[in-house]
Amino acid sequence: MTAPNVAEPAVSTDRQPVLAVHDLVKHFPVRSRGLVRRRVGDVHAVCGLSFDLFENETLGLVGESGCGKTTTGRLLLNLIPATSGEVVYGGRNLVELSPGQMRPLRRDLQIVFQDPFASLDPRMTVNEIVAEPLRIHGLLGSGKQARDKVRELLRMVGLNPEHGNRYPHEFSGGQRQRIGIARALALRPKALVLDEPVSALDVSIQAGVINLLDDLQHELGLSYLFISHDLSVVRHIADRVAVMYLGKIVELADKEELFTRAAHPYTQALISAIPLPDPRKERSRQRITLTGDVPSPVSPPSGCRFRTRCPKFADVLSEDERQKCVNEEPALIDRGQGHASACHYAEAMKLV
Repeated sequence: MTAPNVAEPAVSTDRQPVLAVHDLVKHFPVRSRGLVRRRVGDVHAVCGLSFDLFENETLGLVGESGCGKTTTGRLLLNLIPATSGEVVYGGRNLVELSPGQMRPLRRDLQIVFQDPFASLDPRMTVNEIVAEPLRIHGLLGSGKQARDKVRELLRMVGLNPEHGNRYPHEFSGGQRQRIGIARALALRPKALVLDEPVSALDVSIQAGVINLLDDLQHELGLSYLFISHDLSVVRHIADRVAVMYLGKIVELADKEELFTRAAHPYTQALISAIPLPDPRKERSRQRITLTGDVPSPVSPPSGCRFRTRCPKFADVLSEDERQKCVNEEPALIDRGQGHASACHYAEAMKLV
């Protein structure tokens, strides 16, 4: 059950979630050096995430490097074991399932990795790479039927089926990412985790891949968890956006609501850093600069994790208000219209 005062999704309630995440936690052990390696602490990578991914929806997950975005994506697919929490798909908690129990469900839940070269086996042809999921799950068929399936997938992602006998190194970065997308679509999944799928590509190539993903979503009815640090890309493709900081979601809202009325100081700082195409607006806009480094996830700050870099904490709040930030961890509270933020003193600010 969703706890009181916790954010509800900013989407129509008549849709059922494909994935429902409740209090998801992942801690990695830190061990001492030497012959006898003792556990001396934990890396708090993901700390109590709760959100829903709905049918035919793109949920953007954004934040700085090291905030736990990629770990979250892999936890959703049970590629790494969670410390605690729930990831519910089809009425089953994936966290509790063994690898054997997960195998049939992996047909519905796939991932596209960040590096389009490292994620493809250089010893296999493109035809073999795309056909591999079908072969593993016993869906490949034989002869002409198998070849037709692979050709259809390559054509679907904008590649020439005649090039299926080539190897990954013979393709450009954008083409390799399209091969990875074709492989992920081979089993006709219902949801894709897209782990920074365009961050390694040139800007002009990024646009083509983003448009491809958008077209495939409408054609196949897919749901995306789109992980990225590029807010401009997320604004183009996402329906809702969740902002992560040091293992926690600090703001969750509809895309336009978040980009025009961000309430959390961290989100406001991220949005204020996006360059505007109009030089006059760019010169006159309000900038929010963050100082200091991101705290260590091994020993996160007490209370509000963002307070050590928060401009509001440093310059605006009184001493009593600061003590609340130091001592009390803010909950992710819905402040109206599905716009949730985890800040004791959240205040919507128009930035663009």
